[in-house]
Amino acid sequence: MLPLNFATNRRGNYRILCLGAHSDDIEIGCGGSILQLLQRHRNLDFHWVVFSSGHKREREARRSAGLFLRGAAKENVVVHDFRNGYFPSVLSDIKDYFEELKAEISPDIIFTHTRHDLHQDHRALNQLTWNTWRNHVILEYEIPKYDGDLGTPNFYIPFDRKIGARKIKYLMDCFGTQRDKHWFTPDTFHGLMRIRGIEANSEGGLAEGFYARKVVLGG
Repeated sequence: MLPLNFATNRRGNYRILCLGAHSDDIEIGCGGSILQLLQRHRNLDFHWVVFSSGHKREREARRSAGLFLRGAAKENVVVHDFRNGYFPSVLSDIKDYFEELKAEISPDIIFTHTRHDLHQDHRALNQLTWNTWRNHVILEYEIPKYDGDLGTPNFYIPFDRKIGARKIKYLMDCFGTQRDKHWFTPDTFHGLMRIRGIEANSEGGLAEGFYARKVVLGG
């Protein structure tokens, strides 16, 4: 059941699990949504997992998570060093970690990569997400890239331009190792948020789009 209003009259906080193959994926895919949720709610516990890093990128990932998760009731940031680009070949090792994670947390919402992402690492995490959690709300986020694999989302989280500007600032400030990539620019991130904002009829002008493949509304 999707906790649409994050009401405070429940026992315990809402648990949100964020999964990203690489150190900037979560922030690019759902950073604005996380900032929006935390601006409106304080009863949110975050479990934030990055699967591929390296020394410099781990520092970037932890710094970025610290900024995006300000105001969370609780946060747990985990950074692994599975080899970038080789997730399908070490799938059993990553699967073992997913089983550990399943025993540790039962999330109310999971943010993960989309099923049709053409990056092999992203697809591997999506597969394991669905294999591991069968009774949870899973929102698949999108990552713009050379492959041109953006689709048509069916779930949106809208927000205003101030939230969008914060997302972009954090991305540009934290991920210095990525700034030499021609696509890692403020206009890339703003452009996609603006398009999704139009689709969502966002009063604030911006939004992030997600793929909600199976959502059960409880009575």
